[in-house]
Amino acid sequence: MKWNNRFSSESAPTEEYARRRPLILVNGLAEQPESWYRNVVAWRAHFDVHTPALLAYEGSALQRRIAARQPVDVDYLVEQLHLYIDSFVQSSPCFLLANSMGGKIAVEFSIRYPELIERLALLSPSGLERKNRLPLVDGVRRSDVRSLAESVFFDSSHVDPSQLAYFQRQFRNKRWRSGLLWTIRGTRDHNVRQRLSLITQPTLVVVGEEDRIVDPRESLEATRQLADGQVVRLAGCGHAPQIEKSEVVNQLVIDFFTEPAALSTCPARG
Repeated sequence: MKWNNRFSSESAPTEEYARRRPLILVNGLAEQPESWYRNVVAWRAHFDVHTPALLAYEGSALQRRIAARQPVDVDYLVEQLHLYIDSFVQSSPCFLLANSMGGKIAVEFSIRYPELIERLALLSPSGLERKNRLPLVDGVRRSDVRSLAESVFFDSSHVDPSQLAYFQRQFRNKRWRSGLLWTIRGTRDHNVRQRLSLITQPTLVVVGEEDRIVDPRESLEATRQLADGQVVRLAGCGHAPQIEKSEVVNQLVIDFFTEPAALSTCPARG
């Protein structure tokens, strides 16, 4: 960490203290903030990383909305993210990065609060396809956690046993399960395909070519609406590139948020 020399003696090195730029991570429906376990160490070397628990299915805020029969929709989650940044980050503009359904929140947030977001990155975002495909719903109803987890990856060896055990426990938890299903109901039909043209920030979209949750062809077609967009296609990758291609994604994110021009000649990586 570098310190401003005006607080030190004249013989001390001339260095400047600087706070790292905030990087906000928004996870998808079936994930928790801990799902960034292959990324945060690399990113914390460059950014002030935040992982707000917007989708705390057992949490009191979400459960109060269920009790009041209020929707847990994208609009609500956007405002929860705004509350978090305003209350706990208190430094803007931020970098915003989202995966899967979190992409819907990130797109709408960037449009609604453009002054708070400098650059935006979307990893396998949902809401860009013409018709939603949600195997998550069937997986929850059948309690078929393993097949659900395997559908996320091109290579099923990336299914983490501890994470699998966690979701097996949670799927038996009625409070958690009801929170998840209520959130799915409120967010699944929210489409941001036609909203991309309203994004003013430089935007990076990472698409897994073997994504079975979101149609990669439709995602690529939708990204043409971005005014300032860069797209990276990852071969041999499914719906969770931050896990399945973690080393590549870690560097892509660092490059984009620190040296975005470096990606302009790299339309695809494997």
